[in-house]
Amino acid sequence: MRWRCTLAALALALAGHAHAATGDADTGPLVIAPGLAPDEAAATRELLDNVLGRLPARWRGSLGLIEVQWREDLPEHIDGRALASRLLLDRALLDDWMQRPASADIDHPATRAALAAVIHELAHFHDRSPTGGLSRDPRLLDLAGWQISPMRLGLRHPRNAFTDRSPDRYELESPAEFVAVNLEHFLLDPQYGCRRPALHRHFAAHFEGGPMPGPCAPDVVFLRPGTDADTPVRQLDPTRVYQVDYLLAEGNDRFMSRWGHSMLRLVVCAPGRPPGPECRLDLDHHLVLSFRAFVDDMQISSWRGLTGSYPSRLFVLPLAQVVEEYTRVELRGLQSIPLRLGPAEITGLVERAAQLHWSYDGRYYFVSNNCAVETFKLLHDGVPRLTGEPLASITPTGLRRRLVEQGIADAGVLDDRDEARRLGYYFEAADTRYQAMFDIARESLGLPQARVTDWLDLPAAQRTPWLARSDLRSGAALLLLENAALRRRNLLARDELKRRFLGDDGAPRARQSLDEVLQLEGLLGRPAAILQQSGVETGYGLPQATERDALERDGAQLAATWRAQSEDLRRAGRALLPAEIRADIEATEANIALLGDRLRELHRDEGGLRLDSPGAH
Repeated sequence: MRWRCTLAALALALAGHAHAATGDADTGPLVIAPGLAPDEAAATRELLDNVLGRLPARWRGSLGLIEVQWREDLPEHIDGRALASRLLLDRALLDDWMQRPASADIDHPATRAALAAVIHELAHFHDRSPTGGLSRDPRLLDLAGWQISPMRLGLRHPRNAFTDRSPDRYELESPAEFVAVNLEHFLLDPQYGCRRPALHRHFAAHFEGGPMPGPCAPDVVFLRPGTDADTPVRQLDPTRVYQVDYLLAEGNDRFMSRWGHSMLRLVVCAPGRPPGPECRLDLDHHLVLSFRAFVDDMQISSWRGLTGSYPSRLFVLPLAQVVEEYTRVELRGLQSIPLRLGPAEITGLVERAAQLHWSYDGRYYFVSNNCAVETFKLLHDGVPRLTGEPLASITPTGLRRRLVEQGIADAGVLDDRDEARRLGYYFEAADTRYQAMFDIARESLGLPQARVTDWLDLPAAQRTPWLARSDLRSGAALLLLENAALRRRNLLARDELKRRFLGDDGAPRARQSLDEVLQLEGLLGRPAAILQQSGVETGYGLPQATERDALERDGAQLAATWRAQSEDLRRAGRALLPAEIRADIEATEANIALLGDRLRELHRDEGGLRLDSPGAH
């Protein structure tokens, strides 16, 4: 068979020589197969020259002599094939190319389709050449979404989970097809560098040049579900991120929480403040990147967590919300350990986080693809310097240890715990503060309990008589504890409602409300879905100007609807609670109101700190 290949190459060389001998312009590496009518050959040459003029010199120089044939026997929906030394193209592309108006530009469907088909196949030729190899480049595989898997001994996961906001889902078939599809857009779409900036930079570096990206919408955008702001859309300039911390929620006794939870904290500077240590004080602007299993029902199943039945999504949350959730509701401390990253590395990490936020639809596995694994992959893919570091771990505490051992995380900020709390490197679980407040009230009122948990576990009606005897200091302490008791009661009520909503005794109206809330949470947890239903041209990759306008409009409306329906669900759910749980919640709320009234009365009598609301503490 080898002599046939040699003869074929010789024939192509002679064809190219004969073509040049006729006085035509240099054909370059692409030779048109004989048999076309003169106008067809001229149109073909026009198309090929248009493509060759767009190729970077390194790409064009990698191509050997290639015979171009128009075929009518290609499979349906296949526009071309790149064989050893032949480029086969669907004949319909030539017909449409010749029939397009003389004024047609690159956005005309016939123009775009023909150019894209030729570029796609020439990308395969380049990829297979000695100077190509993009589909085997580890860095490109990181960016493309074939991620390293710690449970596969460093091998890559066979599934590409970057399925949302894809320009063409054919890119997910294989790394080779990903390269070909993306090189089409690299050459033909002026916004490619805006929508996939890291890939654009990688291709430009590989080819030592390429088209400059068109005007881009500024910064990156995230969607923050659950926020009380008018719009859940948050625009972020990566250069305003001064530092990135590894944020570890310490473990507790619950099975799925005993190893902690891995997150990343973005230390974002307030507007007008130059990046520097003072930005750590701008807590209201800090964001948290948290991978979570999106649970689309009220039943959290360990089995489903083991089998990958839950989607894994990257949520972008305000730091204050995360601190509240872990320290005051779950009573877990938070360690915030700075990572030693340079400004360019931070920018790359934020861009990668944005790509994940808009495109990633992973699967949560309790062991092999949990929060620690997802956070490791974000660091691995977002910061090229870290790809050679042995960071992979399947537990949050293990990832913390490895980051410290490799000198990437500075755990020394936690050595002085008081200083760490003052500077925001450690957020203490509220149970320690609750005990201190309880000790104040116990000393003043002679409460019989020794531990705050025993006090909080009392029925609210048994706490009420003590509240009426409080002074200004003990009353303020007890007010904080009553709010903590209410949070505990609401958690117990939520567990009870899980069973009732899913059981036969669940009220149909409440079940419908639950389904509606979960559907809205699904949209807010998968922001690409909002753009899909917005009616605008959704594009791909990072949202640009028109898409951001739709996000502002539809995101705000969805968030407002979610808040209203969540409140309806809360009211409907309370009616389904057992009488004793409902009565205890209502009694706790009455205790909070009683303390508020008493403290205001004591304030008038004794003077002191003004308390504006029953819940102030």
